[in-house]
Amino acid sequence: MRVPLLDLSEQYRALAEPIREAIDDVLTRHRFILGPKGEAFEKAICAYCKAPHAIGVSSGTDAFLAILMALGIGPGDAVVTTPYTFFATGGCIARVGAKPLFVDIDPATYNLSPTALEAFLENECATVGDNVVFAQAQVGKLAASPTDGRRLRVRAIVPVHLFGLCCEMEAIHEISERYQVDVIEDAAQAIGAEYPFAGKTARAGAMGEAGVFSFYPSKNLGAAGDAGMIVCRDNQLAGELRSFRDHGMEPRYYHSVVGGNFRLDEIQAAILAVKLPHLDSWSAARRAAADFYGAEFTRLGLMEKIVLPAEPYRDRRLTNHHIYHQYVIRTPMRDALREHLAKREIETAIYYPLGLHEQKCFAYLGYKKGDFPETERAARETLALPIYPEISREAQRYVIGAIAEFLE
Repeated sequence: MRVPLLDLSEQYRALAEPIREAIDDVLTRHRFILGPKGEAFEKAICAYCKAPHAIGVSSGTDAFLAILMALGIGPGDAVVTTPYTFFATGGCIARVGAKPLFVDIDPATYNLSPTALEAFLENECATVGDNVVFAQAQVGKLAASPTDGRRLRVRAIVPVHLFGLCCEMEAIHEISERYQVDVIEDAAQAIGAEYPFAGKTARAGAMGEAGVFSFYPSKNLGAAGDAGMIVCRDNQLAGELRSFRDHGMEPRYYHSVVGGNFRLDEIQAAILAVKLPHLDSWSAARRAAADFYGAEFTRLGLMEKIVLPAEPYRDRRLTNHHIYHQYVIRTPMRDALREHLAKREIETAIYYPLGLHEQKCFAYLGYKKGDFPETERAARETLALPIYPEISREAQRYVIGAIAEFLE
């Protein structure tokens, strides 16, 4: 039996007619860039995420890049984030000329560890005037060629809501407020995920200064190509982001800043607007599939041999306590298990085989193997199993049986 990691065909079959009608409407109106479909989708995202502003952009990567540019983050600045994430998180920081500074993950959730974050800021940083700085004495050991002794300003903390589970945002916010550093949420994998924030239910992306979403086709809410969204709460920042996504142009053909071509296509906005009303039901179906995996692994007595995804907010009266963009297990025998499953035509994936600190392009930072042990252990042991809203219980039983066969 062949079981894909993700199958979008059933989703498309169910929505083919309204999607085609929406695309045809764009083609008929001849408004392909920054038109009414994009504006309507932005308003829908504001309502869905409970955010004052939403700015449609060309991808999740460009969303993060635009935020860094609009906040004026660049050379002389540092941004603290996790090394266990998709490359774009660290790549965008480097692209604007700032320095990525990494903090290890929580081994249960794979998200940025508030404990490690606090220890890093207390031990490696200092407050100088109104700024938090990372001393060049420490930066020297993170650089191939230490420079002139300047200090780096820590401008932002970027928690990544990995695999569809929110980070511990209350703890991260308490730390950020103490150090007066902005929080930018990388919610690329977590649209709709909920968190018990400040006595209320908040949604991923809407708890920081700004939040980033990706609508890459494999995401829970996926376009038919690249697309992304920024949400934020500040009126001025929202205006600047709208300018930055369009070459810094305001008004037309007048440029006070250098922006980029980060605009959301109308066709992608039209497709996403058709899909958005179904997102919560798709998330519920993913959660039901995750529950089935968990119940069966428990029934078969495999819990001492594999570690299942953590659900720290399950009992906090939240609907979307986890949206399971990926269903990730861990075992020290990961590679052998993956090979075993591949022979049975079960598709899996490794997110991610290397921490960012081990990527060749970041060698200039001077990190070395062993600096982030939990990230490195996760990179060795984690495996994503097939999960999507329409996955059948028959397919899941086949996956579970193959894993049990390997482990017994």
